Amino acid sequence: MSEPDANSYALKSAALTEVSAPNLPYLPPMPRAYRPRIGMIGAGGIISAHLDAYRTAGWEVAAICNRTRSKAEAKAAEFAPKARITDRWQEILEDPGIDVVDITPHPADRLPIIEAALKAGKHVLSQKPFVLDLDDGRRLVALAHANNVKLAVNQNGRWAPHLAWMREAVGAGLIGDVISTHISIHWDHGWIAGTPFEQIEDLVLYDFGIHWFDFLRSVIGSRAKSVFASASYASGQTAKAPLLAQCLVQMEGGQASLVLDGATLYGSRDTTYIAGTKGSLQSDGPDLGQQSVTLTTAAGIARPHLQGTWFNDGFRGAMGALLVAIEDGTEPANGAEENLDSLALAFAAIQSRRTGQAVQVGTATRLSL
Repeated sequence: MSEPDANSYALKSAALTEVSAPNLPYLPPMPRAYRPRIGMIGAGGIISAHLDAYRTAGWEVAAICNRTRSKAEAKAAEFAPKARITDRWQEILEDPGIDVVDITPHPADRLPIIEAALKAGKHVLSQKPFVLDLDDGRRLVALAHANNVKLAVNQNGRWAPHLAWMREAVGAGLIGDVISTHISIHWDHGWIAGTPFEQIEDLVLYDFGIHWFDFLRSVIGSRAKSVFASASYASGQTAKAPLLAQCLVQMEGGQASLVLDGATLYGSRDTTYIAGTKGSLQSDGPDLGQQSVTLTTAAGIARPHLQGTWFNDGFRGAMGALLVAIEDGTEPANGAEENLDSLALAFAAIQSRRTGQAVQVGTATRLSL
């Protein structure tokens, strides 16, 4: 038997030829002609990203509701001056001229609103994370089908340019079967100190991590089997919720990992690596808005020139996918039924963090706050 050479021991890679990047449909989807009047329920901080994205797309926001009218009035003045203002969300559901409702309050608060909207025959875009209980989610999905309306989840990270391009590359078979996916994010999430968000014990794995569980689900399908996760407090952090979390995912024919360092004050970094049987994908940059992507295969290395940024193209993609589905009579790419699989990954990670044991995906069905 011949011995491997020194280059093999050193894990060196051969020089690769630069090749043109394939043209992939990663940009936010847009309906061809469907232009509904949109009703917004909730006017918290995140709604600015929604409204700015819809304004850029040319979609009409007809009404904005918030319990504190002044907040809705301020958002309307900045982004949708013709929008009607109300402090009763029922008024939006009673408006026959509004076809689509974007519902943004926290999960427990928006559950009855989503249910009422579906019963009223409105198409719904729910803020993420979708629900606190998978059974509630299944009930809402069934209700949407029964009322012949679409229900989607605002998993806006799917249309962050770098994630969208990589997802499309995997879907096109450019790297073959996915063997591993490794996501490593280092940023400062300490802004939650003094806000209601720090009361969520597993904030990083749930409210933030759902983006990455959803992305992982979008590239590996239903192959995830179990999750082992942990979380801890960073030295010197002032927020009440742990800002550090990590998890390992066992999947059929491969593995995945997610590292979330939410207490990185200086030198933030975000990387995503996907290895397949025919190639690999890598995205890297100082933050989620500045990312460069490479595709490496036997043909060489390709570096696509990406357009846009996560904020706010990701939000345009989430609503755009819903509008396309309504127009075409199909299920949204970010449909609620599929999103339950992403939540099942997150719930398994949280249950593992709490028990210190690996958890089979699908056995943890709800989040206890």
